[in-house]
Amino acid sequence: MSAVRLLFCSLLCCSAAFAADLKVTIQSPSGQSVAGVQVRLFRAADDAGVGSQITTGDGTVIFPNVSDGNYRVVVLAPGFAEQSQQVSIPQTESLAVELKLATTPQTVVVSGSSAPATAEQSGASVGVLTGSQIKLMNPVATSDALRYIPGAVVNSSGQDGAIASLFVRGGESNYNKVIIDGVPVNDPGGYFDFGVVPMNNVERMEVERGPESTEYGTDAMTSVVQLWTATGTTRTPLFEFGADGGNFGTAHGYASVSGARGIFDYNVFGDQFNTNGQGINNQYSNSLQGGNVGVKITDKVAFRLRLRHYNSWNGVSSNWWFNGAALLPPDPNQYAHQNNFLASGDVTVSGPGSWQHLFRGFEYNHVAFNDNPVNDPNRPYDTPFSNLTKYNVAGFSYQGIWTPRTWALTTVGYTFEDENGYINSNSGTVDMPNLSITHGVRTNNYLFGQESIVWKRLSVLLGVGYVNNTSFGNNVSPRVSGSFVIYRGGEVFGPTRLRAGYAQGIKEPSFEQSFGIAGEFPVLPNPNLKPEKNHGIEAGIEQALLGNRLSISALYYHNQFLDQIEYLFNDITFTSQYVNFNQSLAQGAEVVLSGRVRNDLSISASYTYTSTEIQQAPPCDPDAGCDPRIYGVGAPLLRRPKQAGSLLLTYDKHRWGATAGVTAIGRRPDSDFLFGFVAPIYYAAGYARVDLGGRYDIGHHVTAYANLYNAFNNHYNEVVGYPALGINVRAGLRFRFGGE
Repeated sequence: MSAVRLLFCSLLCCSAAFAADLKVTIQSPSGQSVAGVQVRLFRAADDAGVGSQITTGDGTVIFPNVSDGNYRVVVLAPGFAEQSQQVSIPQTESLAVELKLATTPQTVVVSGSSAPATAEQSGASVGVLTGSQIKLMNPVATSDALRYIPGAVVNSSGQDGAIASLFVRGGESNYNKVIIDGVPVNDPGGYFDFGVVPMNNVERMEVERGPESTEYGTDAMTSVVQLWTATGTTRTPLFEFGADGGNFGTAHGYASVSGARGIFDYNVFGDQFNTNGQGINNQYSNSLQGGNVGVKITDKVAFRLRLRHYNSWNGVSSNWWFNGAALLPPDPNQYAHQNNFLASGDVTVSGPGSWQHLFRGFEYNHVAFNDNPVNDPNRPYDTPFSNLTKYNVAGFSYQGIWTPRTWALTTVGYTFEDENGYINSNSGTVDMPNLSITHGVRTNNYLFGQESIVWKRLSVLLGVGYVNNTSFGNNVSPRVSGSFVIYRGGEVFGPTRLRAGYAQGIKEPSFEQSFGIAGEFPVLPNPNLKPEKNHGIEAGIEQALLGNRLSISALYYHNQFLDQIEYLFNDITFTSQYVNFNQSLAQGAEVVLSGRVRNDLSISASYTYTSTEIQQAPPCDPDAGCDPRIYGVGAPLLRRPKQAGSLLLTYDKHRWGATAGVTAIGRRPDSDFLFGFVAPIYYAAGYARVDLGGRYDIGHHVTAYANLYNAFNNHYNEVVGYPALGINVRAGLRFRFGGE
């Protein structure tokens, strides 16, 4: 027995002598620790995956008991360039990696493949805004930042706080999957209002263009929009607070405390914005509270909790100013209120081997109230009404990432969602109410698998997603994309890459469409509704320039929308129902220039051409009040401009920074929807706006900043009848203590 024990101890000592721990520390270009970075370890001899871990508060990961030999460390930090370094064990037991910025195609993103990978490897069209860009822009809401994402067209029905919709590649405004801190926040049926989502403490925004239901399930018809809350990065607590103000009675204040020490990182913040707006009944107020806390439970297990709550109120002056003509008086009485809360809890488990697992629970609660208490005889159709909408979406998800080789990545996932909604509308008076009510409960189950191969010049991604929805049943969505470097290039003209892809998207029906509306004029439920679908194709070329400092791409896209849901009225029974009937087409081209002329100077410029057409729709009889220029076969889709472009320049140094942005939107089809009360209007005029911003560090603790929006005071409406805010300025001071 003693001999056996001696032999066992000897084997343990020998194995320990030929193995060591490898510690990898990740730092930002400014020297701060970075959480949420995926670090992968591969054997150099055969490219086999050894381990995969993710950084937490102190920006470090530890690979234990690594056998002697040569290895490759791959660092994938979203928003930065992919980095790879060779290490030898036991000579190297500690490695420090400083992150570097890159052009958009070479930037690590999450949206393109649901796991960290560069945009060019995922074969996806992804636009990115970094935290420093967002801070310089100082946007009031998400809609203000989205304007500078290539290919994104934002239509806001008024000023700050007004309903803001997003149109991408000719799709409908409810064809965008929106995810904040891992929480899906669309209303059932895809609708989402970007006009009241504050951008305070947002670390990064990604927008993937094209259908993506393979990974994200329902609503990802033409884009996926994702936002992430910033994490704490400094060893000592950082206290940051400030305020700014401007014309139209605008006042804005905020505060946060953040840090990262040992196994913990934290960021707790609050924000308050108020403005009177321009003209009658355009007041807006929004309060934000949030937090992001992470803890490393063991070297292989980490937990993260993220919370956001925002509560808004705004006046609604409604439609009155039509392409420069004030044809109606503004509505002085209508107002809207929203209360939104979202939460996610993540458990990340590294191992065994090169596996990484993410378990997530999430919940989103949305309440919206719109009220017009007074009948206004000077405005057509302006009768009293009130609408109350309540949605709750809760669920959990799992995602597994396996990297068996440097050139192979396997991703599998499952998501369960429980949707519960209640809609109550009253378009009558106290004495004569006209109530309509919708209530529904349904579940979604998503299952997907995806394989990514990067071999020499070739990148290929194959995936398939399965959705089971209690409203429409089952659906399968495939995806395939690839790219090939046809010319490796040199210093001036870098690699030339051809890319192409095909994917499908689906959108579930809304609760009113599936469950109907009970009331005096009921809408019958339709349990046989199918999901709306998009078959999307894209193909193009990417060219790197000036040593990969710049990248220019040209891309053709083609979206075929099928089984679109239409409202049909029965004039005999005076009932109505939603059915799958419509079909439409959107196709066009995108040209995008992005990159960094210098490390502190970035550029993003884009041009988008879009052609749309209604291919199938119910018969449109003008004598019955249907306008074929809006609803008829052959008509273009509303509010999609044929031509749109944007330019964003960002200069960000240690002491000072500046940003300049231009958005240009061409003439687009629209309607006043007043049906003869004024001369019919069938278009919204084109416009361009310029936004400027800058900051200067007065000292170590104080920063002065200012922003000028719509700098040339352009008068325009993004939606016909709803004038945009004129020139407006905000200036303030930001104070910073601690954080060393």
